[in-house]
Amino acid sequence: MDVIPKKLILRNNLSPGDVTMLTAAVRDLHHHHPNKFLTDVRTPCPALWENNPLVCPIDENDEQARIIDCKYPLIHRSNKEPYHFLHGYTQFLAEELGIPINPTKFKGDIHIADQEKGWISQVHEIVKAPIPFWIIVAGGKKDFTIKWWEEERYQKVVDYFEGKILFVQVGETKSSHHHPALEGVIDLRGKTDLRQLVRLVYHSAGVVCPVTLMMHLAAAVETKKKPPLNRPCVVVAGGREPPHWEAYPSHQYLHTVGALPCCDHGGCWKSRTVPLGDGDSKDMPDNLCIDVVDNLPKCMHMISADQVIRSVNYYLIGNTSPTLTAQEWDSIKPHLSP
Repeated sequence: MDVIPKKLILRNNLSPGDVTMLTAAVRDLHHHHPNKFLTDVRTPCPALWENNPLVCPIDENDEQARIIDCKYPLIHRSNKEPYHFLHGYTQFLAEELGIPINPTKFKGDIHIADQEKGWISQVHEIVKAPIPFWIIVAGGKKDFTIKWWEEERYQKVVDYFEGKILFVQVGETKSSHHHPALEGVIDLRGKTDLRQLVRLVYHSAGVVCPVTLMMHLAAAVETKKKPPLNRPCVVVAGGREPPHWEAYPSHQYLHTVGALPCCDHGGCWKSRTVPLGDGDSKDMPDNLCIDVVDNLPKCMHMISADQVIRSVNYYLIGNTSPTLTAQEWDSIKPHLSP
């Protein structure tokens, strides 16, 4: 006798990085229990679910549908137990549904349609050629300023690879974000919606960023050219989060957990470096960094531009990322930000 699939509507109102982890949980649910569930989602990021064959429309008024507000309480044990962020939603759903679910892949589940793969990138449109490029994120959201690194250090990374790597800067230009302009890059800040950002990652050869959505997309979005199977990514992480919770195996994840008293027990999980005076609870003393050096958390201050440069170079030396020819560099110079 055929079993009628159970209808689930999975809700989550968190950031795109969190939702990317939820895409993995949906994949893993269906992998372990094929044909037993129909799933729909309610998140602020519908672009992350486009072309996903595991998502189908379900009416919230359908009496047979179960609505689940998805969380990941496992994060509260992340400093003590050896789990990755990918386990967060899978473990929660397993407990909610009373069934076993485990991660099946070390990445989120973002789908690129064949039609999208045939489109040229925004960078190709600008420079009029399929020039390889890396994406760089030099800021972040104001709610978690403790994740920010110094823009001058990002600039040193860009400057070091002049003539070898084309960097494309992205980031939202809303008042709730801060992404200072870098020189010598193609500036796409505020010029990509979320789906365009996904496609930009698909076309990219690598990523440099703090702990943010971009590192999760770097892992979740398939590479355009194979090899490599995994996209190079250098993450400036510091000591806020335990590395085993955030890091992906193919990334260079630069952390200082264990090197300072404030993160000797694992990530500090603080929110801001200094108070912003905006009335947010993240300005409360318990949420502020306790060791600030030159306006940076000491854990981030300890990570030098040379370390990031060295980490990017690993991918160049290992031939998992291309370097530009002199002719390619000359062709893109007119398009770089001053």
